[in-house]
Amino acid sequence: MNSKFGKLFLIPTTLGQNEPLEVLPISVKKAVEDIDFFIVENEKSARRFIKKIAPRKSQPALRLFVLDKYTSEFESKSYIDPCFQGFNVGLLSEAGVPAIADPGANIVMLAHLKKVQVVPLVGPSSIILAMMGSGLNGQSFAFNGYLPIDKLERKKKIKELEKHSKQNDQTQIFIETPYRNQKLLAELKASLTPSTYLSVAVDLTLSTEYIKTLTVKEWKTENVDLHKRPCIFIFHKF
Repeated sequence: MNSKFGKLFLIPTTLGQNEPLEVLPISVKKAVEDIDFFIVENEKSARRFIKKIAPRKSQPALRLFVLDKYTSEFESKSYIDPCFQGFNVGLLSEAGVPAIADPGANIVMLAHLKKVQVVPLVGPSSIILAMMGSGLNGQSFAFNGYLPIDKLERKKKIKELEKHSKQNDQTQIFIETPYRNQKLLAELKASLTPSTYLSVAVDLTLSTEYIKTLTVKEWKTENVDLHKRPCIFIFHKF
């Protein structure tokens, strides 16, 4: 690493509208206070978070670079340029931790390629928190992102993952767009075998947090409202 360069700090945020210091360590607050260059997914929500965790920080002094689906690869390559001038840059997550089911992995890789030191900071990861709270195999697990949208393809994928879980003793984790959560839970109940364990983790770190692990057979008599609530689904076939 080049000691003359600034560093790339990977800055986590809250998973909901709770107070930052209820779930984030003081190291995150200190980093935000010391950094003026930030790579963000949404400028408005990023400014709101920065103001909340560091209220004395000058908002006009902030330089925010937007990294979303419209950002070109050419443009994003310039986002760590301040590091070459000795300034630290913060990669700020929209919710949870950067680069894990969140944009930014390409920025982190670019920093490695350019010999810029990467500093990941501690914060809440919904995937890890859900895995911790599931009671399922934490020695071997896989995050699969989103399942296919097509109903037949999705059912096929669920069965494939269930078979893989059984054969490899591996827990399977995935997410869904919040407004489709209820439908997915119903499909999991219908597609998975009755003895498979299914864990549902909702609103993690919030006052409405809900984590429950049951067999699919038991889930068929359980009612829970998942509509438009951030949710992690986990299952394991023993």
